[in-house]
Amino acid sequence: MNISQPTVSISCITYNHAAYIRKCLDGFIMQETTFSFEVLIHDDASTDGTEQIIREYEQKYPNIIKPIYEKENQWRKGIGGSAVFNFPRAKGKYIAMCEGDDYWTDSLKLQKQVEMMEMHNNCALCFHATKCVRASDTDIVYNIISKSQQRFNIHDLILGGGGFMATNSMLFKSEFVRNIPQWMLDCPVGDLPLMLLVGCGGDIFYINDIMSAYRVGAGGYTSIVGQNFLKTSKHYKGIFRMFDGFDEWSKMNYHDTVLLRKKQLRKQYYKELVMCFMKKFLGENFYFKVHSIYREHKK
Repeated sequence: MNISQPTVSISCITYNHAAYIRKCLDGFIMQETTFSFEVLIHDDASTDGTEQIIREYEQKYPNIIKPIYEKENQWRKGIGGSAVFNFPRAKGKYIAMCEGDDYWTDSLKLQKQVEMMEMHNNCALCFHATKCVRASDTDIVYNIISKSQQRFNIHDLILGGGGFMATNSMLFKSEFVRNIPQWMLDCPVGDLPLMLLVGCGGDIFYINDIMSAYRVGAGGYTSIVGQNFLKTSKHYKGIFRMFDGFDEWSKMNYHDTVLLRKKQLRKQYYKELVMCFMKKFLGENFYFKVHSIYREHKK
């Protein structure tokens, strides 16, 4: 097994995840594979002891754990994400994703996904079912992200949005992220443009096994959306610009699907603004009551 040329590069970005990072790293180390893998970690100047925990694992697994420890927080400078700090140094044929507050639950996750990729030459991206858990309690399953078919395409990703799959379930060919377009770097979120970029490279295959956990309410970027007018407006405008950039980059090959998705997003945007108004001027209790009724109605 050639450690210097791993088959999979695991990309992990983390910031103040001391309460979660051990579970995340244990999920990497427990992987049972017939190939080698590396763990690329970018710690963005954590102040809660996250760095010290990563150093423990680096010392114990020096051939696997390959961290970058920032002295100053890069996200506050407008610089951040796997595309900047981890993808350029990935040596693997494939890249797997998992942020520091999430974790993997199946020791055969990477093996199953690589086998799926190798079985289908045109497979650009492989993902799997994921359980969503509360940040405070990993035993209570909040939701399951799953699909009813095995094969998808780029049109499915465009219409499905960032919630189509969990980022920590993604494994894709690293060749597709060697040159990152600007529309991806400028987007306020990282998962959706990554899915679109990679999804243009071929088929997307799904494995119906729950092999990872996504923490809901752990303080990620999207938790700020719907909290106030300015942040919500900035978020959606950034998504619209991202789709415009993607449309141009892809030479308008998916233009009709992009237009449909933007139409859907505008409706969602207006709904979020109404929710912001209700929360600000009518109170939290009234907001949550209406939101609960809305969710029940959707079912």
